[in-house]
This record gives sequence, C-alpha cells and structure tokens, in this order.
Amino acid sequence: MELGVLVPLAPFIMVVCIVVIPMWLKSRDRREMQATVRAAIEKGQALPPELIEAMTKEVKPAKVSSALRDMRTGVILIAVGAGLAVLGFMLGQIADEALHPVMGAAAIPALIGVAYVILSFFNPNKGHQPDA
Repeated sequence: MELGVLVPLAPFIMVVCIVVIPMWLKSRDRREMQATVRAAIEKGQALPPELIEAMTKEVKPAKVSSALRDMRTGVILIAVGAGLAVLGFMLGQIADEALHPVMGAAAIPALIGVAYVILSFFNPNKGHQPDA
C-alpha cells in the first residue's frame, strides 16, 4: 500500500486509537480484577466491602468547579496564548505574512483564559477544594 493513502486516513486512525486503546486497556484491567476476585472467592476469602464498592463504581466523581480551579485554567490558557504570540512575533521576523494569522490563533486561548480568570471572581465556590 502506498503512503499517499495513509495520509488522508491518518486523522481517522488517530481518532480510533484515542478512543479504542483506552477502552481496551480499561476492559483488560477490569478482567484482571475480576479474575483476582474470582480466585479469592474460590479460596473462600471474604471480600471487603470497599473492594465491591470500588468495582461497582464506573465513573470518577465530577470535579467541583472552584475559583482556584478557574484561575489556574485561565492563567494556563493565557500563557498558551502568550507563547503563541511570541511564536507569531518570531515568525513575523522571518516572513511578514506569518505574524497576523498566528496572532489571531494566539488570541483564542488567551481570551478564553481571560474569561476563566473573570469567572473565577464570580464563582460561588470560593474555597480551596482539594482535587479528587
């Protein structure tokens, strides 16, 4: 098969890999855990309630939005925008037509970061909540 065929298929292959591989790894871990539990039951060992509870939980609890989390996210996005702006400035030194498109692209994460910083002041969950 030619490499020219793989180039247009690469984004689709990437999406499949991003979705399928984590699902496969999770199912493999779950199978191993079930085999361990099955072996423990066959040997007559009692299962702790914490283990049963951990096996029945499917998803992680939702992270509660807090002012600190919003502020961190905003600062990171502003830094990403600033980094892209510096890249645009450096590319503008080489080719003048590169400055404006890259600066426009840098404005997107930077302005989203500014919005997060502003929202952090209005977040009702002002406390410093630990990440779970």
